Amino acid sequence: MGEVIRVAVVGKGGSGKSTVAGTLSRLVARQGRKTLALDSDPMPGLALSLGLGHITEPMLTAAVEKDLNGRWQLKKGIGGARAVSQFSIEGPDGVRFLQFGKADELGLGTMFASVSGFGQVVHRIAEDGVLSDWSIIGDLSAGTRQTAYDWAPYADTYLVVVEPTWKSVLTGRRIVRLAEQRGAEHIHLIANKIESNGDLDVIEERMDLAARCVISRDPMVTTADAAGVALIDHAPESSAVASIASLAEGLEGD
Repeated sequence: MGEVIRVAVVGKGGSGKSTVAGTLSRLVARQGRKTLALDSDPMPGLALSLGLGHITEPMLTAAVEKDLNGRWQLKKGIGGARAVSQFSIEGPDGVRFLQFGKADELGLGTMFASVSGFGQVVHRIAEDGVLSDWSIIGDLSAGTRQTAYDWAPYADTYLVVVEPTWKSVLTGRRIVRLAEQRGAEHIHLIANKIESNGDLDVIEERMDLAARCVISRDPMVTTADAAGVALIDHAPESSAVASIASLAEGLEGD
């Protein structure tokens, strides 16, 4: 069994971060580690990439109540560890999965309750020092906002997923600066959808970082997404899964 890892997977929308986060979570769990996958993206993605299908359950609404000022707070007795134990669900390979409600499925009141509960839980995990023997992989929402507002206080490592487009690079550069300001111990570039050495050179030059992991453009990723299934189940021998497996092994040394 390897070392515990605490990572946040970030990047522009469509860069492939949910595929990376979901596949990484499955691979880490297969190594015998207790693994928690946290989905703070308001759009569906991580549950599918984990192999859980489309999860509509508004997790954590039962964990919160309104205080005297009408603000959502965790109910008495519910901290980070209890919330994970009580409200997360088990996925393939034993991964525990926790998300807040998705934007297209819930009324605003229910969604706000779920989002508030989720934010408080992830901060309690970090502040209380619980789940110290768990690996945690978080899939943050697309763009820079959640990095700026500290939605991954549990993470000491940021995996910045970038594809060879200017928009993806610009988003990645902003996230790197924000993660540095947040005091991240490790910031790694994940170069995704690479078709040539030229693609990789452009990303590394524009990001001013060497890629920790290079994932070639893989048609199996597209077919898995189209089918709504996990890449690791759809094409376990694919080049993308192999690249993420190498990443998982390397993160143990951070």
